[in-house]
Amino acid sequence: MSETIYLAGHTGLVGSAVVRALARHGYAEPLVASSAELDLRDQAAVRAFFDAHRPDVVINAAAKVGGIMANWEQPWEFVYVNLMIEANLLEAAFAHGVKRFVFLGSSCIYPREAPQPLKEEYLLTGPLEETNRPYAIAKIAGIEMCRGLNRQYGTDYLSLMPTNLYGPGDNYDLRTSHALAALVRKIHEAKLGLPDEEGRPREPQGPVTLWGSGAPRREFLYVDDVGEAVVFALEHVSAASVPDGLLNVGCGEDLTLRELAELIQRVVGHEGEIVWDTSKPDGTPRKLMDVGRLTGLGWSPTVPLEEGLRRTYSWFCEHGPTQRA
Repeated sequence: MSETIYLAGHTGLVGSAVVRALARHGYAEPLVASSAELDLRDQAAVRAFFDAHRPDVVINAAAKVGGIMANWEQPWEFVYVNLMIEANLLEAAFAHGVKRFVFLGSSCIYPREAPQPLKEEYLLTGPLEETNRPYAIAKIAGIEMCRGLNRQYGTDYLSLMPTNLYGPGDNYDLRTSHALAALVRKIHEAKLGLPDEEGRPREPQGPVTLWGSGAPRREFLYVDDVGEAVVFALEHVSAASVPDGLLNVGCGEDLTLRELAELIQRVVGHEGEIVWDTSKPDGTPRKLMDVGRLTGLGWSPTVPLEEGLRRTYSWFCEHGPTQRA
């Protein structure tokens, strides 16, 4: 396939899954650049990169991401970095006549109290969840930029909003990781009897303390399914064919964090007690995506949660940390 695809964020959780999906479908290796080679926050550098390489298609999987703690402690970075990345990429893509652009966002764009499951038309209908509002605002701005270019200039720039993701290549740093990755690491360390987060010693199969009440419901999608969704969208979906060029990407099923922790326990082989620290925030009560738009076009996920967790834990045991830095 002769088109040059530039994939921003190719080493991240989502970007690496897109690389694998493109290879499975017979695409040439995408054009990539590390953060050391190209600072996406630098408009002049991004323009020069597009001048030099002239991509036909851009997939933006680059973002500053993290869990509740990271979002709460770094609100400026989460809004600023993400706004700069998407604005610079979209401006350069448009200026260089890029035919197709796939912008990847997040389910946190939807209002905290929106009806469930979350439909695309619920965007901007109510207040956002406070703990990740800066990140959500940045991603909403990206959707609006794509929508504005499509409406004003007839571009074909599509916005895909994945649900909570997990899989090979995830971030297991407990200060910056998302919920599922943090649960895998915490439960794994409790199984091995590594010191707890306060540095206190534990016996193997000791108790593990998890944030919140365990009551919030979350949907989780294996990241390679998102890679497949990106390729499907490139091949079968135009921005003009869906309202606002916006599509949710998920599995349409959720479970409580308590149920997720018990499932991870089974996969990991941890037999100790789970203690829930209710002094820590829960975040949004529920976040289930309505994926009817995308499944109606012919796409559906293929990796069940328990199977995805087994693949993820196998990868973690080979690559992930076994003790705190």
